[in-house]
Amino acid sequence: MIIRNFYSHKNIKLFYYLGGYLRLIFPLLKNRNNYINRLLKKFNNEKDYIKMRVNYYNKINYKISPDLDWIPTSSMKIPNQGTVYFFDLKEYVRFYPSKFLVRFLFGDITKIPKSPSFVKTRPIKGDNENSVLFKLNKVRHFTYTNDRVKFSDKLNILIGRNAVQQKQRIDFFKKYFDHPLCNLGQINSGTTHDIWLKNKISINEQLKYKFILCIEGYDVATNLKWVMSSNSIAVMPKPKFESWLMEGKLIPNFHYILIKDDFSDLEERLKYYIKNDSKAYEIIKNANKYIMQFQNKKREDLISLLILEKYFHYSGQINSNFALKDF
Repeated sequence: MIIRNFYSHKNIKLFYYLGGYLRLIFPLLKNRNNYINRLLKKFNNEKDYIKMRVNYYNKINYKISPDLDWIPTSSMKIPNQGTVYFFDLKEYVRFYPSKFLVRFLFGDITKIPKSPSFVKTRPIKGDNENSVLFKLNKVRHFTYTNDRVKFSDKLNILIGRNAVQQKQRIDFFKKYFDHPLCNLGQINSGTTHDIWLKNKISINEQLKYKFILCIEGYDVATNLKWVMSSNSIAVMPKPKFESWLMEGKLIPNFHYILIKDDFSDLEERLKYYIKNDSKAYEIIKNANKYIMQFQNKKREDLISLLILEKYFHYSGQINSNFALKDF
């Protein structure tokens, strides 16, 4: 279980790591089939929704053969880097026999793997069936706010505190660093553009602003989840990568404020929503509702296990017709 700090809006990593190590030490007492069946019964009235999400994350619906680089789950070891990815995958694969084979890629994945693999992120466009999305690095990515500030009481400015390394972020800062509608700051040093350096600020400070920059980095925009749970609005181009958040399902100007890929309409878009606050309130309401679907731990457990069921079923390692007859 992930425990969140009420004041910082961030997950407490100490408890996350403690839970991860305890799961490695103590045996699993739950029977997988019984647990899945209990969850299926519990969420029976949400069957179509759960089916949608499982099939969105895991698009494999044909027989696949494990490659030589698939490894038994028993061979999964805590890596020097990517420990949180390991814990997030291990939390669920431990329900399955240790001889079962898996393939996974940890880190910021922007290309489609050659063989079906569990990943945190994938390109939205293209034949991405081999990218099986899983809720990885959730302690960092899935944070939510306790935003008590009304939209009307926030500043009419776009706030952005970003590591500025990728071309799209550099281009954005070149255009708008000194713009009166923006409060931008680069938080990483040692670059050719350290002129943009500013101190980090807390999520609470960022929540004083109506608009928050959610521009992609190496893959997805990490802050998008907590921004969409707040009373501020995410501002960004149409996403090119997606994660467990299903960024590919987000609707422009419904869940977030869309700006062009070259950012040329930013001022126009901000001024529109400053003037039309009723439209802004609709986006906030829609974004909050969208984020709520990821906050039921038991339902997230069921979806995660069914993703694995599909993976092991279509790779010929298990007969899961009891759970996958409609998948």
